[in-house]
Amino acid sequence: MTAPAAKCAPFLKWAGGKRQLLPILRAHLPTGIADYYEPFVGSGALFFDLAFRGMIRGTAHLWDQNPGLVNVYRVLRDSRAELVELLSRHKKQHDPADSAYYYRQRARFNATNPDTIEHAAMFIYLNKTCFNGLFRVNSKGRFNVPMGAYKNPGIFDPENLRAVSRALEEVELKVADFRELDPAGIKAGSFVYFDPPYQPLDTTSNFTSYTRGSFSESDQRHLADLFGRLRNAGIPSMLSNSWTPLVKELYAEFHIQPIQARRSINSNGGKRGRIPEALVLNYAAKARS
Repeated sequence: MTAPAAKCAPFLKWAGGKRQLLPILRAHLPTGIADYYEPFVGSGALFFDLAFRGMIRGTAHLWDQNPGLVNVYRVLRDSRAELVELLSRHKKQHDPADSAYYYRQRARFNATNPDTIEHAAMFIYLNKTCFNGLFRVNSKGRFNVPMGAYKNPGIFDPENLRAVSRALEEVELKVADFRELDPAGIKAGSFVYFDPPYQPLDTTSNFTSYTRGSFSESDQRHLADLFGRLRNAGIPSMLSNSWTPLVKELYAEFHIQPIQARRSINSNGGKRGRIPEALVLNYAAKARS
């Protein structure tokens, strides 16, 4: 893929975003990446970093089960000018002192086809103005986060969106489950990064509801099985997750280590801050500076 001319960065707030951990992740990457796969793309921090640095030689495949999120990336890639125009309107009409506009847009968002430019613009607007930047849906798939208390929310950065759009030009974007990833269909020299919904640290820290279904312990076990099958197929893969007994059990046969991450998205302010996370590799790699 062609590297964007300007630096691009994640444009969404996302629970578990990896921007702050990029130096650590980058230091553990294998040498050379042909195709790149990220089945839980989220805010795409690692992808955008690698794209800007020209480290992906082949095609990038960005998947997620959240159709609205995938649509945001598609719209930004294919219809950036129209998206920016709608975002400008949202920015002009948003009133930090009056929540009426926010809740009207939230209602429209839940009633709009997720394959539209309008839905993508509302997705970004709500993401930047909702409480704590938390994307959460209820059991009916409806976004239900209240408005946040931001005096001057930065809803969008036109220059960064231009660079992000360029980075997405040659990317495969797909609404898909991680189970669709077939090790036999991945060519040699490719790399897979998994950043799934984390195994909860406790019963109050579960932020897996970014789609209608939750990410269960069974899903975690299926993911660990896929991680092993990728190793057996010779496909280097990296995974991030919480540092819990279950995660340590599931990935005990791989290279697993704790890393410190700062988390700011939690309904309980006392549980924000630095916490250990698991970094797992299915290949041997020496950390680089």
